[in-house]
Amino acid sequence: MKRITLAGFILLAGVTAAAAQVPGLSDLLPAGEASASGRIIQVIALLTVLSVAPGILIMVTSFTRFAVAFSFLRSGIGLQTTPGNLILISLSLFMTFYVMAPTFDQAWKSGIQPLMKNEITEEEAYTRITKPFRTFMLSQVREQDLVLFDDLAVGRVTDEEAKAPEDVEMRVLIPAFMISELRRGFEIGFLIALPFLVIDMIVATITMSMGMMMLPPTVISLPFKALFFILIDGWNLLVGSLVRSFF
Repeated sequence: MKRITLAGFILLAGVTAAAAQVPGLSDLLPAGEASASGRIIQVIALLTVLSVAPGILIMVTSFTRFAVAFSFLRSGIGLQTTPGNLILISLSLFMTFYVMAPTFDQAWKSGIQPLMKNEITEEEAYTRITKPFRTFMLSQVREQDLVLFDDLAVGRVTDEEAKAPEDVEMRVLIPAFMISELRRGFEIGFLIALPFLVIDMIVATITMSMGMMMLPPTVISLPFKALFFILIDGWNLLVGSLVRSFF
């Protein structure tokens, strides 16, 4: 009985000590002049940004062009699940990191690091972090798409006012950049699918002339398309062309 009582006392003391070490809400909120509700809103905004980080990665980087081009490649060859989605998405991500490395590095050094060291405010950090991405998107976006969303925007900058890159709002720049990337991705996809379409037409013509009406042409053309892609070193050619399209 004494042993049980002693064990219970030790357990209770450990729980009490652990509870004493749990920080309160005032400890979690950073010190400053803002109210507690304002700090809570900042924390909620941060958690929201972190939860949609994959979407942000797709919206402001080169991922869209890579993913669309690889999807056209798989459809052009006639393979439904090879390479798998995991492989294509992983390759698109690594190629995105390769292309966006200078942008990420600049955003880290100029915005995130000073913010972590409390050298700049959140507002200034946002401006510094978004500036490299803004520069990248402006270098890739089509002027027609930018003009489209600029005309549709409510409360946009008038034509008489300055049109410097820093004056372009992110709500205008991001959708314009995305549809520009989709357009380029479809253009590249058309060039990818065209030779495979020619092979399909040749095989279909041959099979019909031989009277093999019941045999799907894709069954015969599939190995020829795969062989054609291997002989031209297709992965090297495609990946190299996609990366060079950003420079």
